[in-house]
Amino acid sequence: MDVTTLALVALAGVAGGAMNALAGGGTFATLPALLAVGVPANIANATSNVALLPGAATSAWAFRGELGPVGGVDHRLLAAITFVGGLVGSWLLVVTPGRTFDAIVPWLVLYAFVVLAFGRGASAWLAKRVTIGTRTLLVAQALLGVYGGYFGGGVGLMTTATYGLLASITPRAMFAPRTLMLAVANAAAAVVFVGFGMVEWRYCVPMLVGAVVGGWGGALVGRRLPERAVRVWTLAVTGVTAAVFFWRAYG
Repeated sequence: MDVTTLALVALAGVAGGAMNALAGGGTFATLPALLAVGVPANIANATSNVALLPGAATSAWAFRGELGPVGGVDHRLLAAITFVGGLVGSWLLVVTPGRTFDAIVPWLVLYAFVVLAFGRGASAWLAKRVTIGTRTLLVAQALLGVYGGYFGGGVGLMTTATYGLLASITPRAMFAPRTLMLAVANAAAAVVFVGFGMVEWRYCVPMLVGAVVGGWGGALVGRRLPERAVRVWTLAVTGVTAAVFFWRAYG
């Protein structure tokens, strides 16, 4: 691996780690970089997941003092559900053919964008009409865990939107629980991906180092950012990434 390639994957790791700490979506930085250096999509996704794990864990540790219940549910229960879901989702990726994964990814990213863009309005509309119980939040968390294990791209964004919809808390207040769930889903997926030999380690290691740096720095910056800045950045990154993946798969 030459110096240019090393720098590309390492910087993508820094960006991905910072994005996960700020609003989620770190895969949208790391996955395109791995694809650009010639890694197949399903292997790139697995490698990206493992590379982002330490950065996600670093961010979760930085926010540990802000952890608490989400919608009345203990964060430890949500983390356990996420871990099981992550195991299921990562196993689904292992059995998904590469071509099929290429076709599915753009729709997953688009879904993340739509949920984030309209989740707040939907939350306000629903709050006036219905009461959403704990059971719904638990089911949603299980689905987020499966999604996080399968793809991971945008799971932080989707968690933000889901918590806003079901627990009525702001994106800034979600930093701590969201980063924890992201780290747990990544950990579960890493167990499966490493076990099945789906990680391209020569790219994973420099990307992993970069993600740790970006995750810690992003967590420090995230405490000072206004909510609107986090939301605008998240929407912009997700929208651009969705367009790129659609062009790649169907253009």
